[in-house]
Amino acid sequence: MSTLRLRAFAWLMIALCSSAAAAAEGNSEPTSQNNERLRQGLRQIPAADSNQDGVLTMSEARAFLAQRARSPSPRKSGGKTKTGKAREGTAVPPTFADVKYGPHTRNVLDFWKSEQDGPRPLVVFIHGGGFRAGDKSKVRGDKIIQQCLDAGISFAAINYRFRPETPIPDILRDCARTIQFLRSQSVAWNIDKNRVAAYGGSAGAGTSLWLAFHDDLADPTNTDPVLRESSRLTCAGAQSCQFSYDIVKWKDLFGDAAVEYQVDGDLPAFYGLQTEQELLGPIGQRLRTDCDMVGMITRDDPPVFLSTNQPGGEVKDRGHLLHNPRHAQAIQQRCAAVGIEAIASLPGLDIHPPAGKPQELFEFLCQHLTR
Repeated sequence: MSTLRLRAFAWLMIALCSSAAAAAEGNSEPTSQNNERLRQGLRQIPAADSNQDGVLTMSEARAFLAQRARSPSPRKSGGKTKTGKAREGTAVPPTFADVKYGPHTRNVLDFWKSEQDGPRPLVVFIHGGGFRAGDKSKVRGDKIIQQCLDAGISFAAINYRFRPETPIPDILRDCARTIQFLRSQSVAWNIDKNRVAAYGGSAGAGTSLWLAFHDDLADPTNTDPVLRESSRLTCAGAQSCQFSYDIVKWKDLFGDAAVEYQVDGDLPAFYGLQTEQELLGPIGQRLRTDCDMVGMITRDDPPVFLSTNQPGGEVKDRGHLLHNPRHAQAIQQRCAAVGIEAIASLPGLDIHPPAGKPQELFEFLCQHLTR
């Protein structure tokens, strides 16, 4: 193991010791947002963040270290195998990096081009991080990039603006613009406009569902050629998702826990508003409805794959509220009511993909993009 990796593991071990002390004193669970050692561990070992939400918790660090203790360290030589495929865990360099899709400094994406003949399907990765953190580089080295390329599917990973500088409606439209921008490059980058998927974890999961269920944002008469393109998806994957970004509706699903462990301390600002009166009035209602994934679902929407590893039961803390499997269950139930395929892997609720259906995200994406 390299010196850098040893140092990163040391950060995690020290962080666990400080976390145990904090828990003993009755403090809330330390995370990379309030603990420097966990922050350093996340920066050097992003794989420890198991739900890909951009925040490393004590529980995730403990589980990661326990898993590594049980698993022998693989011998890596880097590069490619004799078949020409990248080795698992080896970062696949993008064909194009940091391509601008909009005016902001974070309006950039990476693109991996499939070399197979003919227009190729596309999978777009949207990172998590609570709309306050995270980066497209999180997917570097993930085996799904090589899996897609081996299957003749191109791949992209995107960045977007953050809160609190940017309200959630504008962040979601950053992500929609990336889909439209990629379609605008269909000739130059050999993309099949009719086969485009998105997936992500946490904030990236909810955003992927928003793209899947929102009406098409294409504006055929817009002077910006990018905005003339469709924002619709062929399918979407959501890991540790939220069921709606109309946060007012969370109380309907979680009761008082939605208030006790509230997602945002300044809820009006989440939508770019200033007062609770605005939030609950006509302007706020319009903005919240436009961010309400479960409320948008209609019969013409694409299939989705939902997965969450969090336990069920009563909400225990803010992290459990954000990634509770009942979010995904609410999406699955609404999809079932209108007749949309929604495959769910929610072990905490004893919900599993049916026999004969895709059991994992990549299998699901492949089924809908390559058939």
